[in-house]
Amino acid sequence: MKKSKNIINRKYNLFNAEDEVLGRMSTRIATVLRGKNKISFMPNIDGGDFAVVINSDKIKTTGKKTDDKIYHRFSGYPGGLTSVPLGKQMEKDSREVIKKAVYRMLPKNKLRDRMITRLLVYKDDKHDHKIG
Repeated sequence: MKKSKNIINRKYNLFNAEDEVLGRMSTRIATVLRGKNKISFMPNIDGGDFAVVINSDKIKTTGKKTDDKIYHRFSGYPGGLTSVPLGKQMEKDSREVIKKAVYRMLPKNKLRDRMITRLLVYKDDKHDHKIG
């Protein structure tokens, strides 16, 4: 029996979040993480690239989303629902806002957790990855 192993060449893609709209940029990042921009795309293989996002503090949203969009989390206990609006979450940790937006755009299957590990988000423009 012959065993063939496909080698996936992954590269780093840089995304500058300065003056970008959250949803528009998140769809482009999800496409790169999934590998749909490659000729060798197959939906059952995790063949995507790395995505490096810089300047996450300077991302923009349209409309009144900073006040109206709410992130919920539930501890599992009675009365354990915590709600945080987008504006406060951006002040607390803007990297988490981008990670959640991209995570929810990836396909809901076993490959999603592996894909999101290749998303690297930085608050400023300093990173140590070779882009190319």
